[in-house]
Amino acid sequence: MEINILLVDDSAFMRQILKEKIAEIDGLNVIATARNSQEAFQKIKQFNPDLITLDIEMPGMNGLETLKVIKASCDIPVMMMSSLSGKEITIEALEAGAIDFIEKPADIRNQGESFKKQIEFVMKQFFNRTQEMTALRINDEGSIPAKSRPNAVRALVIGASTGGPRALLQVMKDLPEGINVPIFIVQHMPKGFTASFAQRMDAVSPVKVIEAYDGMPVEGGKAYVAPGDYHMTVKNRRIQLSQADKIHGVRPAVDHLFSSAAESYGSRLIGVVLTGMGKDGTEGLKKIKTNGGYTFAQDKESSLVFGMPGNAIQNKVIDEVVNLEELTDALNQVLGGRK
Repeated sequence: MEINILLVDDSAFMRQILKEKIAEIDGLNVIATARNSQEAFQKIKQFNPDLITLDIEMPGMNGLETLKVIKASCDIPVMMMSSLSGKEITIEALEAGAIDFIEKPADIRNQGESFKKQIEFVMKQFFNRTQEMTALRINDEGSIPAKSRPNAVRALVIGASTGGPRALLQVMKDLPEGINVPIFIVQHMPKGFTASFAQRMDAVSPVKVIEAYDGMPVEGGKAYVAPGDYHMTVKNRRIQLSQADKIHGVRPAVDHLFSSAAESYGSRLIGVVLTGMGKDGTEGLKKIKTNGGYTFAQDKESSLVFGMPGNAIQNKVIDEVVNLEELTDALNQVLGGRK
């Protein structure tokens, strides 16, 4: 399968670099380019691409505004092309329906190969989701839980990847006030973007949401987001960060957080795996189950990409499969607090 791509970027240099890098990747084809939103709208109608890459910072209608118009008129997936300076708009774009973003390197001439690998990984992984989902033979999705939901929870851990920002914002927004347990979050996201994402969640959540730092004491009623490029674990009621080797090609990894939390909180831990590519989280969920904790997975229907939750379900480490609305209701029940 060849993926036909429309590149939208106001920089002629960037359009050329992107075309060259994508031309080197088997299965990807730049079918057209556009320098602004108006050209993009015209070429969407003309070429009907499989995927649109959209620059964040453009004169006139910026990437976020352009995205909203595109999403209102068609279902073509959009990936944002973002520099660190556009991180706040990038987070808003993910909330508005962008499937993911690719970070532009500061020095693209000398970082071209790593940039190309990032493009290939993100684009191909997204389009492989159909095969990935078809390969999963899950017969017990949505079945009645084998055990009752816990009523004495000490902590909540959540892991997510592609599609996660939008799902996490909904989950955090709908939490009840007065929660007195800590919440730990791993969202696959590069360094520099997680702080903005934490701030965005903090703005809509009844609990305080912060980007974690090494040695930070853990307090009930707060949510801690793993910073990009650092694994996050919890031990002795403190956050520990490290730059140990990536696992599943990512850092932070959900498995590290889940496994450490299982050791710390035992049977009074809830683990949640949300939409995302790959299989990160399954081993950590297994440890949560082994230690007597309770696990949720987002269902296929409400997941942008069913890889992470689907793999966990297939490996039978999930107590309950729920859509996002059901998940927020379930968390409200087990975490207490007040609406």
